[in-house]
Amino acid sequence: MPHSNHVENGDNVYWIKNSSNRRQHSAIVFLHYHKEAFQELTGDSGEKLTLTWKGVFMSIFEPNLLIHEKSPYLLQHAHNPVRWYPWGSEAFEKARAEDKPVFLSIGYASCHWCHVMEEESFEDHEVAELLNKHFISIKVDREERPDIDSVYMSVCQAMTGSGGWPMSVFMTPDQKPFFAATYLPKTTRYQLTGLLDLLPRISLLWKQDRERLLKIGNEITDHLNTNQRPSETVSLSEDVPAQALADLNASFDNVNGGFGTAPKFPTPAVLLFLIQQYKQCGDKDSLAMAEHTLLRMYRGGIFDHIGGGFSRYSTDDRWLVPHFEKMLYDNALLLEAYAEAYACCENPLFPEIADAVVSCVLNELSHPDGGFYCSQDADSEGEEGKYYTFTRDEVLHVLGEENGSLFCSLYDITDRGNFEGKSIPNLLRQSPFPNDPEGLKRMKRTLYLYRKNGPACPQTKRS
Repeated sequence: MPHSNHVENGDNVYWIKNSSNRRQHSAIVFLHYHKEAFQELTGDSGEKLTLTWKGVFMSIFEPNLLIHEKSPYLLQHAHNPVRWYPWGSEAFEKARAEDKPVFLSIGYASCHWCHVMEEESFEDHEVAELLNKHFISIKVDREERPDIDSVYMSVCQAMTGSGGWPMSVFMTPDQKPFFAATYLPKTTRYQLTGLLDLLPRISLLWKQDRERLLKIGNEITDHLNTNQRPSETVSLSEDVPAQALADLNASFDNVNGGFGTAPKFPTPAVLLFLIQQYKQCGDKDSLAMAEHTLLRMYRGGIFDHIGGGFSRYSTDDRWLVPHFEKMLYDNALLLEAYAEAYACCENPLFPEIADAVVSCVLNELSHPDGGFYCSQDADSEGEEGKYYTFTRDEVLHVLGEENGSLFCSLYDITDRGNFEGKSIPNLLRQSPFPNDPEGLKRMKRTLYLYRKNGPACPQTKRS
């Protein structure tokens, strides 16, 4: 994996990075035509980079204040041309002193769409110029500051009816939000207003119609304060579980398991609730919903059939194509769900699935010095899902013709593929195997080692 590269020119140090892996190395180069000929730079890895532009002079913005942070997510943005501030009094005092609104961006290190928004917008000089001129920009890692994330996620949900990451919030210097959204593209598309259109509009409103923004901010703040204020007594009537069951029954997918339509989340807390209803009330229908969902999730591509563990959610209603990032908390709760379900229905697959989840956590989410990583990135080498997908030729090469053909037929790995020309291993067209045969286990192990030792192994992120 290439390192960042640098060249010294007198008292100045100019940093260069390999643009094919730009999220791994936080340096941005600005190229200005000058009078010198091309220049060769050799990095620490010994890999030579050649700039073929004649007369290139290299310069870079100074790192922003995130360079002093410890969060991997914040450090990813330390060399953005956006003048980011970490959350703190300095940023809000500067906003008050300069009479500017605040742009708050919240995300986390393994978030695919956070990476997309960074590449499209926060590394873009047009967007950076607008943000730097008209706003004070704050970047927050939701895994480092869940308290801040929780408050502004409530804001986003109250204002838009949904939430997610990256989260984008505009607010007054007194922290009163007046606009919220999730992912925003650079330019307007897909019915999403782009930052190049949105930022000038908000800046103009701040200057010409500020009372309107302040009114929205006050209303949202009052709404949150009212709804988050704890009541004097908290009690649950017997009707609450019954109503919850009725709602779950109404949204249950009898064919694919799970609740509602795509995107589908594993929702282990819901599954544990259903199992609890069976244990406490003998409700067999509740157990059947949980068991069917747990089986269908396992058969789909949301489960990693090579390395174990579950991805964060499925983009379709069949559990086939996941959003490939893996979260520690999801897998911890799903482990409990499969164990509790096995205690009730004794499905022989469930211990196998639970064991595969544990293997994933130990092999890919455990730090060698103790403790756990909080997540694993969806992207490898800038490509979503590259680590988890295979071509048929690739499997035949690794396992040999006979074993490879058998594995491909079992796990739906075809020449056509089921995800952007490649295949996500799944069992949606096959009956699951209780207790994988030893030969199949060896094939999975061989593919796992091939995948693990390849260049596409994604990053794990510290909590």
